[in-house]
Amino acid sequence: MVTDVTGARAEPIAIVGMSVLFPGAPDLATYWHNLVSGVDAITEVPPGRWDAEEYYAPGAEPRADRVYCRRGGFVDELAEVDVTEFGIMPAAVPATEPDQLIALRVAAGALADAGGPDRLPADRHRVGVVLGRGGYLTPGLVRLDQRVRTASQLVRTLGELLPDLGADQLEAVREAFTDRLGPEAPESSIGLVPNLAASRLAGRLDLRGPAYTVDAACASSLIAVDHAVRELGSGRCDVMLAGGVHHCHDITFWSVFSQLGALSPSERIRPFDRGADGVLIGEGTGIVVLKRLADAERDGDRIYAAITGTGIASDGRTTSLMAPDSGGQVRAVRQAWEAAGLDPSAPGSIGLLEAHGTATPAGDGTELTTLAEVFGPPSTDTAKGVPDAVIGSVKSMIGHTMPAAGVAGLIKAALAVHHQVLPPTLHCDDPHPALARTRFTPIGAARPWRTDDRQPVRRAAVNAFGFGGINAHVVLEEVAVARRAAEVYEPEPVLRLTAPTPEAMAALLDRSDSAIIAAGLDERAPAADPVRLAVVGPTAKRLALARKAVAKGKGWRGRNDVWFVPRPLLGPGGGRLAFVFPGLEAEFAPNSEDIARHFALPWSRAVTDATVGDVGRQGTGVFELGSTSTPRCAASASSRTRSPVTASASGPRWRPPGSTPRRRSTPSSRASTPTR
Repeated sequence: MVTDVTGARAEPIAIVGMSVLFPGAPDLATYWHNLVSGVDAITEVPPGRWDAEEYYAPGAEPRADRVYCRRGGFVDELAEVDVTEFGIMPAAVPATEPDQLIALRVAAGALADAGGPDRLPADRHRVGVVLGRGGYLTPGLVRLDQRVRTASQLVRTLGELLPDLGADQLEAVREAFTDRLGPEAPESSIGLVPNLAASRLAGRLDLRGPAYTVDAACASSLIAVDHAVRELGSGRCDVMLAGGVHHCHDITFWSVFSQLGALSPSERIRPFDRGADGVLIGEGTGIVVLKRLADAERDGDRIYAAITGTGIASDGRTTSLMAPDSGGQVRAVRQAWEAAGLDPSAPGSIGLLEAHGTATPAGDGTELTTLAEVFGPPSTDTAKGVPDAVIGSVKSMIGHTMPAAGVAGLIKAALAVHHQVLPPTLHCDDPHPALARTRFTPIGAARPWRTDDRQPVRRAAVNAFGFGGINAHVVLEEVAVARRAAEVYEPEPVLRLTAPTPEAMAALLDRSDSAIIAAGLDERAPAADPVRLAVVGPTAKRLALARKAVAKGKGWRGRNDVWFVPRPLLGPGGGRLAFVFPGLEAEFAPNSEDIARHFALPWSRAVTDATVGDVGRQGTGVFELGSTSTPRCAASASSRTRSPVTASASGPRWRPPGSTPRRRSTPSSRASTPTR
């Protein structure tokens, strides 16, 4: 059992909303899916960032204009922001740092995940935001510096090397150079001020409490969380947004890490692997919404996890400013556990440690020394093959997101606690020998996070250690089921339209968006025409996509929440429908009981090992069909080859005539994530 070591515990802080934009993950649901599925989102540098052909030179002598690595985590295809939704003029965008706009989108998503702005206190002076953000050379500042200094240096150098060039010719060179930087917009230069990443959020979302950024290198976002926790604990604020933002992939930034030798020569990030040889740079933004736990429970909020302790410490005087030091890390970790009132070395104290895990030999080795000192050696259960606790690093999937790294790990840990699943870490095929001296074990595939007498509470902790010796640690745990507020199912509105022909459907869409939405959201069931369109959460962007899909006359199967069928799904005479959500997650127990509870349907395990032919004979309700494995699946090299299936008669609130589902089948994953 975990020992309570102090009488004065910090007031727990609830995480009630979260949102992200990370490599491969435009939203929270995709992020969780990628985490449990072990998706490696690392890619080569995409077009438009920096020219790999010009700068990439593996094996070359170190030079400022050469890098030996070209792989990292990027969000290019996912980083779309409709600035007009936030009252920002499109003309102001080119001169604004991208991270400010992305942070605004993610913050709005976090508030929506927490129930929407309407759930914020009426007194917005009690709502604040703290963001971790580095003082790096960002895209807008690079362009400004090139316009102000580089252009003059170029002209002056050309004049010295080619004295025959006249003043007009040199000025033409300057103009040609600056024209390539895009239009100059002096009135928008305010968008380049670094602290506006938080101020823009406060201004556009009407948050009137504290709004500022902190720069503590790779520990920035966890220190932002610590600041937010303190604001809530002091009683000055009732809701705080906290997180980190990093979208700096300029070649100058890469050059620094290349010259330090910190990038992986093998171009693969392998945290806590014996052969780990360096980091890969990532980018992203993550923001959480925090409230005092008592307030969150009073207000009926959905609670992902509760933060019970935070700790911050610096290394102090060491042999090198850049070398990690275990002493400062140990102090930060112990401080957080003291705030939580817990003994970290007690049996069952922790189930998941989301490590800093940069995959640099010095960094990983120092962190493992810290973990061994604070949490103690392996337990006897570990020696028998039962891990005492799991260690992970999301950097293995998305790269090192610098100031946003801590919140990327915090959100991962909170989701793991909430879904009761331990996510994997990639590329740790030959574990670092120092792991054997700790209580922690990396896992290569997701597994259920079970509790027992030895570990009665799902508890996790997160490390974030920054350049220069600044260290942060956060402890979080699940909220007891009996204390969790009941979640209210509030589905997004679904626009439904039917028509006899695709041409008639196109005519229905040849109206204003407001008219289409008014007709499509009518609670009365539309006519039972064969051509059908559905748009989940209709927006101007989704309606524009729907018009394009209908104009093509081909089926559109749910991408971007638009569904279009130009012909009947069922043949003549109708038939019975089955909603099937297949999965191959053999390591999880079926979630049929959860589905039954969610839709208020009867549930039974009475049906076992049923054949497909049994579907349709069991009556209304939710039940398990057992495994649908085939010999081909059984022969697969994948460990996920058996798929327990559940079925039910539940369906959406609105159904077109004749489409009442007879059965709904689901995968076995407790995490409720689709197999892709």
